[in-house]
Amino acid sequence: MPETMKRSSLKTIKKGEHVNLERALTLNSRLGGHIVSGHIDGTGVIQETREDENAVWYKISADKNLIRYIVEKGSVALDGISLTVAEVQQNNFEVSIIPHTQEQTNLKYKKKGDTVNIECDIIGKYIEKLLDKKSDSKITKEFLIENGF
Repeated sequence: MPETMKRSSLKTIKKGEHVNLERALTLNSRLGGHIVSGHIDGTGVIQETREDENAVWYKISADKNLIRYIVEKGSVALDGISLTVAEVQQNNFEVSIIPHTQEQTNLKYKKKGDTVNIECDIIGKYIEKLLDKKSDSKITKEFLIENGF
């Protein structure tokens, strides 16, 4: 589908490369992680990987239109892998991968310069839309303050 090809790294994948496939969460399942939908917002590039005792760090650069939704200690999905953001800078962010995630996902094959799919936490996108002054939403900053948020 053109939208998928435009937003994802599928256009760069070659025959034989590893990808992650996960079953979708069902509504009667226990939620044991982050809220991610599987809808890719865009792509980023691995700028650096480094080992830190038993963890592996990934520094990912991305466009500012994606970075604005990346929050330290918030969630992000890279190639469909739900992760916690460890640090955010102006043009990049970092995640730290535990050994199990490293071994069970395609991240173990990724290196500096590789493209990854990014799905930002959906909650920030909804809040931004609701607070947009151009929208017809009745939710304003003042409304939220008045109601204890």
